[in-house]
Amino acid sequence: MSLSGTELPTPPLPGQRPMKLPDKGPRPRAAGRTVMALMLREMSTRYGRSPGGYIWAIVEPFAGIVMLSLAFAMMMRSPPLGSSFILFKATGMMPFILYGTVAGAIGHALQFSRPLLQYPGVTWLDAIIARFTLNTLTAMLVTYLILTGILVWTGTRTVLDMGDIALSISLAALLGLGVGVMNCYLFMAFPVWEQAWAIVTRPLFLISGILFIYEDLPKLVQDILWWNPLVHVTGLMRAGFYPMYYASYASPLYVVTCGVVPLVAGLLLLHRHHLDLLNR
Repeated sequence: MSLSGTELPTPPLPGQRPMKLPDKGPRPRAAGRTVMALMLREMSTRYGRSPGGYIWAIVEPFAGIVMLSLAFAMMMRSPPLGSSFILFKATGMMPFILYGTVAGAIGHALQFSRPLLQYPGVTWLDAIIARFTLNTLTAMLVTYLILTGILVWTGTRTVLDMGDIALSISLAALLGLGVGVMNCYLFMAFPVWEQAWAIVTRPLFLISGILFIYEDLPKLVQDILWWNPLVHVTGLMRAGFYPMYYASYASPLYVVTCGVVPLVAGLLLLHRHHLDLLNR
């Protein structure tokens, strides 16, 4: 039966359970507001309470790049690519920093938002999405400002390959997301893993292609370091800034696999055990 063109639900027969209508409430909109609120909270907590705020997010990596460039300029006549030490180091460090920022932030997402997760409108997935979105956008903005500033400051003229640059940044963010989600579970389930992870990953800075290019290494070392996905990420970034350089060894599919596998495993583990982890 219809009234003014609107069909009404048929009443249940005697003894028949009423059919539950689907909930058409504005859940996506509410979830978006929750994620935005979590992002604003983190922005005020991390950057709003310290002198300088967001300026330190730019100054800190730039100072590290400058110091590293000066040290290598005193030991080497020219960088492995191009003529600017600071640009060479920056193209290796910025995707590495993006990965580390995203992975570290998501790895502590539930711990950071634990008080808010007691509210029924805030879920563990909201906390992860908020931290991933905020930290990825922040790291991308810092990367853009630093690399653009270096190109202008040094007067370096180059033809940028935006495809390789965008691919490198996207892969770094995906890898950080996957590692971060997996560690988000492991850090809370096994607290000792956080200290172990810090020790195990400490050499990453030296073996991720920041200080060298893959082709300059001996064949045996190349075969070993190829399994480090960050080597592929930094290689693609440099291919985007140096037209004469082609990172033939880089495999985006391999990096995607290294990001998606821990991401899926971490999401499944958190979906099943997040209540137990939060109630510890």
